[in-house]
Amino acid sequence: MSRKIVWSDRARAGLRAIDQATALRILHALARMLDTGEGDVKRLQDVEPPEFRLRVGNYRVRFRNADNTIEILCVKHRREAYR
Repeated sequence: MSRKIVWSDRARAGLRAIDQATALRILHALARMLDTGEGDVKRLQDVEPPEFRLRVGNYRVRFRNADNTIEILCVKHRREAYR
């Protein structure tokens, strides 16, 4: 069963602001995470509703995981990702 990805406007803007090579690495890491479950994913503490982050180099992809939907909330550099 495939899962649906929903991008927020903030996440789309964040991905567009990154250089193309890094943006492609992020997209490939997301695809690998969806296909195989591999990747550096952790649940963020003290955040409700639960959010997760996927680490891709110096960038972090914050997302929520629902039944068959993954909502991408933002894509930011690590120094800005948790503010």
